[in-house]
Amino acid sequence: MRVMVALAAALAAGTLVAVAEAKPQPETIRYETGPCFGFCPAYRVTVSSTGQGVFEGGRFTAEKGRKAFRVTPAEFAAFRAKLVADRPAGVRVLNGKPACRSIATDQITVDVRWTGGTRPPSHLSAYFGCDMDGNSALFDRLKAAPAALPIAAFIGDGRRPR
Repeated sequence: MRVMVALAAALAAGTLVAVAEAKPQPETIRYETGPCFGFCPAYRVTVSSTGQGVFEGGRFTAEKGRKAFRVTPAEFAAFRAKLVADRPAGVRVLNGKPACRSIATDQITVDVRWTGGTRPPSHLSAYFGCDMDGNSALFDRLKAAPAALPIAAFIGDGRRPR
């Protein structure tokens, strides 16, 4: 009888742990652009499925420093949708040899990191000078993603030094 009671307690404890572990953490996406040889905006934006967002302006952005903002569930979903097809399992780095057969200089890098949600953390780092013809569709998708967020005024046009 004691064995059955202990087994039932262990099963119940295991069930409780499984339920607690099954609840995913809020998903967070961090999108960062690096500098180029020119007036490319360099910034970092971090958004969460909870609706929180932080923009960190750097070189050639309309806003410098940290700016908090909110995203709607639809805005977060649209941003995520623009990036999810290119989300690697683990880490994918397109920068330098051997990843790139040809390399053009003075281009930007976009670095995207995903955490939380239902998948393990992952990281994509894409240097836009890496096999430019072969990766052009990827680079176009990465460039278009921030348009889904309410940060256009923070980024600015990138043409004027500030």
